[in-house]
Parts: sequence; C-alpha cells; structure tokens
Amino acid sequence: MNSQLNADLHCHSVVSDGTLTPEALAARAAANGVELWALTDHDEVGGQQRAQEAAHAHGMKYLTGVEISVTFAGQTVHIIGLGFDPEDAAMRQGLYDTRGGRGARAREMSDQLALVGIKNAYEGALRYVGNPELISRTHFARFLVEAGVCRDTNEVFRRFLTEGKPGFVPHRWANLRDAVHWINEAGGTAVIAHPARYKFTANEEFALFSEFKTHGGRGVEVVTGSHTAAEAARYAETAKEFSLVASRGSDFHSPDESHTDLGRLPPLPGGLTPVWELLSDRVR
Repeated sequence: MNSQLNADLHCHSVVSDGTLTPEALAARAAANGVELWALTDHDEVGGQQRAQEAAHAHGMKYLTGVEISVTFAGQTVHIIGLGFDPEDAAMRQGLYDTRGGRGARAREMSDQLALVGIKNAYEGALRYVGNPELISRTHFARFLVEAGVCRDTNEVFRRFLTEGKPGFVPHRWANLRDAVHWINEAGGTAVIAHPARYKFTANEEFALFSEFKTHGGRGVEVVTGSHTAAEAARYAETAKEFSLVASRGSDFHSPDESHTDLGRLPPLPGGLTPVWELLSDRVR
C-alpha cells in the first residue's frame, strides 16, 4: 500500500460518542473515497464486527481500531490501537475497567451543572447515548445545545465541562504502559492520537513520547481533523525524531459537529512511514 492512500483511521460511532452507526459511517467513508478505514470508538470494541462487514460491503479495506483514554501528567491523552484482535481477553477486560468510572463521573457532572441552574443534565445526556457505559462530556454537550444553553458544542467546551468550568469532573483512566501493552499483546500497533490537542509543556511532551516509545508504542497521528498544516509538519518531525510511523484520521464524530469529514484529510507529509505499511498483514 502506498503512502498517499486515502486512509481514515480515526472516527467514532454511536457505540461511543459518535452520532452515526458503524454502517452509516462506512457508507459515508466509501462515498468520500476512503480506501482503508478503521472505526476507533472510545474504550470499546463492540462495533468492530459491524464496521468490518460494512467496510467490505462498500469495497474498503479495514483495520480494527479503538481509542483508549489514558491519564498522563494529569491530563487525558488518547492512544489509538490499530490492527489488533478485538476478541483478545486482556484488552477487553482492560477496556471494561477503563469504562467503569464513567457512570459515577457523569452523575457528578450533572450535579455540578445543577448548581449553576442547569437541571436534569444526566437524563438529558442519556438521550444521546448509544451505550450507557460510555456516557461522556460529548453527550452532555449535545444536551446543552438542545436545551438552548449554548449555540453549539464548541461554545459548550468554552463555558462548561473543562477544567475550571462548571460541570468538569476529572476521571482517572488507564495508564500509558497498560494501554500500549493491551494493544501490543493483542497483535496491534499503538498510536498517539492528535498530539497537538494536549496542553503539555515541551518537557512533558518529550516525556510522553519517550515513555510511549519505551512501552512499545509505534506511531503518532500526524494528519488529523484538529491539526493545522503547521501542526502536521511539526509532528511529522516528531515522528522522525522518535522513529515512529505516521497515522492519518479525521476523528469524525458527527456531520453536524466535526471540522473534517471522513476521507477529506490532506495526505501525509513526505518522508514518513505510514502505519498501514507496518500493519499490511493485519488489513482485512
């Protein structure tokens, strides 16, 4: 497979916090020219079989995917796993444990929002949840838009649900070592998702990449929906510095919310090894 392949290896369905089914996502990806696709729901592999069957029905190649929530240096970092066995028992148990705290966290978020006059936020957020185990800030954001509190989800995250704002409740996710280990032991490759989104100092970012590599991480998402051209160039250099393969994915959640549609990303910068070359024997 060539480096200019239209691969989209990061998106979300109703199984986590997207608004489309795996089948609808596959149809949208194929219509936009995607040749290699992965569904990467948060901390959940329940949509993988459906996604793979839908990808094949539309003539696309498929890689299994997941996006694991990790706590590193006091922040939430996302690690994408690609090309793993979704039936691997240790991975499934690890993901189950990672999901476990979301329900209690969601009720605490609702209680905090009630203190600033926003009632019944938990019940409102549940209307947007396909999988109650995976209730998240995104579901609360959709409720706040529906309720007329904010115009769109971007405004929600400026005013609520982030550190220092009403409704923010931190959650301790998996640790970096365990997340990378689950992916590797299941036969896959671990990738740091959208690195420009994290608010790390230069030293903290160096520590993230160094520890990730030490634990067996192999890739970084260079081109993604939230990266500018300058950020893609920056993390292309980081990939070279740490000898990491490069990934590409829109991080698509919804036709109404996402900045970048499935399959509409620019190509990877030159001089990088695409993650799909490393995973050629895992493509289905």
